[in-house]
Amino acid sequence: MSLSILAIDDSRTMRDLLRSALEEVGFSVTTAENGADGVGKLDSAAPDVIITDINMPVMDGFGVIEAVRRSNGAGSIPILVLSTESGEDLKDRARVLGATGWIVKPFDDQRLISAIRRVARV
Repeated sequence: MSLSILAIDDSRTMRDLLRSALEEVGFSVTTAENGADGVGKLDSAAPDVIITDINMPVMDGFGVIEAVRRSNGAGSIPILVLSTESGEDLKDRARVLGATGWIVKPFDDQRLISAIRRVARV
């Protein structure tokens, strides 16, 4: 099963790591360098799962979650937060806004792939 992933992170290194890990198992990956870029690519990427960082310029991950949940057609796409942050208050805020899960960086490739497969609705 080939899944389409939209990976949003302001770090080029993190985007490259995500692309490498996910394409290796056959996922199609579109990357975005901040939340606004990611939301702008939502329609063209048609992702099965969105992965977003929290701390980014222009639009942070909370803004991404809000924008996706308000959008027509994309509102039910699973959103995994991938962040160095691990505070319960941040996790709670993301959950209330509609995040599906939270993974702390640095990520383990197999755990991330497993989480993606678990939340994907295809």
